[in-house]
Amino acid sequence: MSHDQAVLNRVWSETILIELQRFGVKHVCIAPGSRSTPLTLEAAEQSDFSIHTHFDERGLGFMALGLAKATQEPVAIIVTSGTAVANLLPSVAEAKLTGEKLVLLTADRPVELVGCGANQAINQLGIFSHHVSASLNLPSPNLATSLNWLLTSVDEVMFTQQLQGSAVHINCAFPEPLYSNGAKADYQTYLDSVAGWRKGSGTYTQRFSHLSQANIPPFSDKKGLVVIGSLPLEQAKSAQAFAQKMGWPVLADPQSGLSSDWAYYDVWLQLPEFVNELESCELIIQFGSRIISKRLNQWIDKQVSKNQQSKDVQYWYVSPCMDRNNQNHLAQMHWVEPPKTWVSRISFEKSIFAGWADRLANDVKRVHQRIEEAFLSDSASAIDEIALAADINERTKNVDVFLGNSLFVRLVDMYGKLDGVEVFTNRGASGIDGLFAAASGVQRARGNPLLMYIGDTAALYDLNSLALFSHNKLPAVLVVTNNDGGAIFDMLPVPPERRTTYYQMPHGYQFEHAAKQFGLAYLHVSTLEQFQSSVKEHLCHRQGTLLVEVQTPPNQAAETLKAFNKSLNALL
Repeated sequence: MSHDQAVLNRVWSETILIELQRFGVKHVCIAPGSRSTPLTLEAAEQSDFSIHTHFDERGLGFMALGLAKATQEPVAIIVTSGTAVANLLPSVAEAKLTGEKLVLLTADRPVELVGCGANQAINQLGIFSHHVSASLNLPSPNLATSLNWLLTSVDEVMFTQQLQGSAVHINCAFPEPLYSNGAKADYQTYLDSVAGWRKGSGTYTQRFSHLSQANIPPFSDKKGLVVIGSLPLEQAKSAQAFAQKMGWPVLADPQSGLSSDWAYYDVWLQLPEFVNELESCELIIQFGSRIISKRLNQWIDKQVSKNQQSKDVQYWYVSPCMDRNNQNHLAQMHWVEPPKTWVSRISFEKSIFAGWADRLANDVKRVHQRIEEAFLSDSASAIDEIALAADINERTKNVDVFLGNSLFVRLVDMYGKLDGVEVFTNRGASGIDGLFAAASGVQRARGNPLLMYIGDTAALYDLNSLALFSHNKLPAVLVVTNNDGGAIFDMLPVPPERRTTYYQMPHGYQFEHAAKQFGLAYLHVSTLEQFQSSVKEHLCHRQGTLLVEVQTPPNQAAETLKAFNKSLNALL
């Protein structure tokens, strides 16, 4: 038998991909490239995979991130060598902080072509540094290295991912030739070493672990408060039901898709008379991570740290992610398990202090009334971003929601209220890159109508990922709030004389022609009433993607916020 390197490359690629499928990979995202040919062709032949393609590796990585968010399963990414690999770093960094499982299959030149001037060859070893949970640098496929070794090595990486989450990196050095009409049957003797595995359906090696479940101390004799952070809706609802049974207040982050009678806390935490109602809180239980509200994080810090020596206030954290989520470095008890599992282990009865914060809930009703009067009472007037945020609950019935970063997600945190909605965000590194791509991944995985809110700068940053929506058959509305640059900096104490040029960076662009370039429907709205009707019409009765542009003056949101807070203080 003459040696056929191209076929051997595919034997290794097939072995890797079959094992990944047995570890739960169902979606494979592929960018074009020649060096990755063995992986691409083998993935295309696996009928169990759903294949997604994109010409831009950065967008591809974020699309995979969205798929992983929505499925809670590992998603594979195949790219060619060189800067194609480097373009995955932003999505990998995000996954490190939020736990989505990405499997990076990066093609590479063989070692003898790296560092010697060969084309499209960079040093890919360790390129993702500490942003991945594990890395595997494979040698070039060769008969001296058994498939048994290949499988146990892949298994080790995947077992690490099962335990730690986030991305793992498998670097595959493929020598040329990359194309051949040869048959894998020519390597049957080599394949026979894993014949039993090929006939079976399980992973080559299997590993079982028992994570101890620590006892949960008694808590029914405490004045507790529940914080619900970024969680899948099912998990968030378990946390909410627990709080309701205990009779405790709930502060729900928009990423949970829930709200409560204590909504708008990022507004009323500025009011001393409201905050004083929480002074006697003895136990804070946080389910899920990544709280958006800076004021809520500051209140937790103050409430716990001022009592740290006497331990009068305890801080508990429940999350399946084992990473530290404790930015204020407080004394904390962390249960590494899903909230639903934690709640199911509890034999509890209603707290003796049930209803201890009900008076605060009544006060919050006045805040809610004031928000509706200020922003939703006149839908025929000129639209503004705060009105969009306050209106969000009515727009999100029977749809999935993706919230972009920067200003709008904070406005939703302040003025929005959600009632049982699946919400997706990229709030790990909280970058403004890859948001269209991530939203596309979410919709591809879940198959539901999608409503996305994104700022203009973030939209410009990921403009080419609109291509992922070009042939979308599902209803999707992409709302671009265009305040001509980074209006978030109006909220920050940046030097006024430098704000416009070096922070906001106004661009003067609109998005009508961008929508047309990618074959999307487009609508420019000027009133809340027009926005409400057009979004409802498209999500309920149309197919494909509609880009809705909402233009507002650059400093409008900041000025409106200041005026509203001033009037709220005067009213209350």
